[in-house]
Amino acid sequence: MSGSIVVVLVILAVIAALAIIGTVVVVLRDGRGNVPSEPPQRPWTAGNLPSLPYSLIRF
Repeated sequence: MSGSIVVVLVILAVIAALAIIGTVVVVLRDGRGNVPSEPPQRPWTAGNLPSLPYSLIRF
């Protein structure tokens, strides 16, 4: 009975090792997290709204 548990544990250890090695290979192949920069866009504006709230503007 204990022999079959050892076999299952060995299989799980091999699968875990393959998963770790595969993850390292994919990260190294991907360029270690370097992502291309996004294209520049115009900054967001509120259109014709005032820069101060209406409650602070003294007429």
